[in-house]
Amino acid sequence: MVKIAVDMMGGDDAPEIVLEAVEKAVQDFEDLEIMLFGDESQCHIKHPRVSIHHTTEKITMEDEPVRAIKRKKDSSMVRMAEAVKNGEAGGCVSAGNTGALMSAGLFIVGRLKGVSRPALVVTLPTVSGKGVVFLDVGANADAKAEHLYQNALLGHIYAVNLRGIQNPKVALLNIGTEDQKGNSLTKKAFELMNQSQTFNFVGNIEAKSIMEDEADVIVTDGFTGNMILKNLEGIAKSVGKIVKKDLLSSFKNKLAALILKKDLQSIAKQLDYSEYGGSVLLGLDGIVVKAHGSSNAKAFYSAIKQAKIAVETQIVENMREKVGTLNE
Repeated sequence: MVKIAVDMMGGDDAPEIVLEAVEKAVQDFEDLEIMLFGDESQCHIKHPRVSIHHTTEKITMEDEPVRAIKRKKDSSMVRMAEAVKNGEAGGCVSAGNTGALMSAGLFIVGRLKGVSRPALVVTLPTVSGKGVVFLDVGANADAKAEHLYQNALLGHIYAVNLRGIQNPKVALLNIGTEDQKGNSLTKKAFELMNQSQTFNFVGNIEAKSIMEDEADVIVTDGFTGNMILKNLEGIAKSVGKIVKKDLLSSFKNKLAALILKKDLQSIAKQLDYSEYGGSVLLGLDGIVVKAHGSSNAKAFYSAIKQAKIAVETQIVENMREKVGTLNE
């Protein structure tokens, strides 16, 4: 039985979408237990594998992350993280304040020995539909070459265990594919990765090729990664609006849209971030999944599923065994 702790109060549309996602998750997975942390009066779920743990405080999006974690001891996010730390839950999921969740991960769950800075990882959609592991997407805005090398190893382990990819191709995001391209950070990171025998480094990759299936894992710093992620989300939404506007512009286009409805839905699903769930905070001594703040029930359900798979594949244990190579 896999037990996941869930922050019921985190996110733009909490607790409604969280409760809807939890109900579907325990319905779909008979080996899943959920520990819900939040305001008991707002929880309507009555299920033998869902337990509600009442909290009196809530961390908001406006709260200063570290201060909130230290002061709001009875918040749903803090109590959720403590459940992972104490071994009551195998992992946790929240759509709340990203900075606060990262602080909870660092100060409550704790880092793996040998990891200097945890990284946020997501799976981005690709042309083939396979997806690509992309990190860091916001955990560390200021990174050193050693941190990018560390991210490459963490991404490699994640791709093998959660994505089921044997010998994944690891690439470094850069302004060109040539070995000597980039700034001092990427040049040094390239040198470290190119010398490593721990993972399959295939060199630099440009931003235009992120979704082209040229790599299984793409590594960058948190500042660049966060901008790339938000840019891709924005483009997907804008393209959707443009296509919808054009398809509704005339009777002929409306007829074409009706004929192509299933194909258009398939394309939209392939580009939908909610299919891939949330971001996993890699490098912690426990599983912490960050769902998008504006997640709908479908996206939060995917984040719960992602946490469940991470527990089942023992990704933390695998990282604990292999992370010693970071110090080589």
